Amino acid sequence: MSTSRDTLEGRLRAVEDTLAIYHVIASHPPAADTGTDRYYRNAFAPDGEIDLGGGKGASGNEAIAAIVKTPEHQAAIAGGLCHFAGLPRVELNGDTAVATSYLQIITPDRQAAPREVSGHGTSTGFRIHRVGANRWELKRGKDGWKVMRRTLRPLDGTEEARALLRKAITP
Repeated sequence: MSTSRDTLEGRLRAVEDTLAIYHVIASHPPAADTGTDRYYRNAFAPDGEIDLGGGKGASGNEAIAAIVKTPEHQAAIAGGLCHFAGLPRVELNGDTAVATSYLQIITPDRQAAPREVSGHGTSTGFRIHRVGANRWELKRGKDGWKVMRRTLRPLDGTEEARALLRKAITP
């Protein structure tokens, strides 16, 4: 049931929906960095999809959840994998929503010279491995907000990522 944003009830519902969507999206990085497949089963609809570009992706929350259990992903976690997400821009439209966000993949820079930061110890630091644009398409159901489709494109100068970002700011 849609509620007009002209009423207090409608405005409160929009805030609650936005916060619920923030929670779904903000839970992705810790789940990815710990291999918590349960997150993907719960956050994605049973027929949800993930499109990581380059022909990589999965359909169905079980297949999406399996990605974080692959030997390759587990090796990345063991190496210090960090998904660092920006605050998403959320557009609500009744029982559907689209959120657009940035995602950085950060890893320890084991080849760098050690540096000391006063009061914080010595480290070789970290490097940003990749930065991408995310488009999350969500739908509200009886179990709350679920991801129907997540599309990720690298911000590498190609048009695909800019097109995702442009959709977030074009009326």
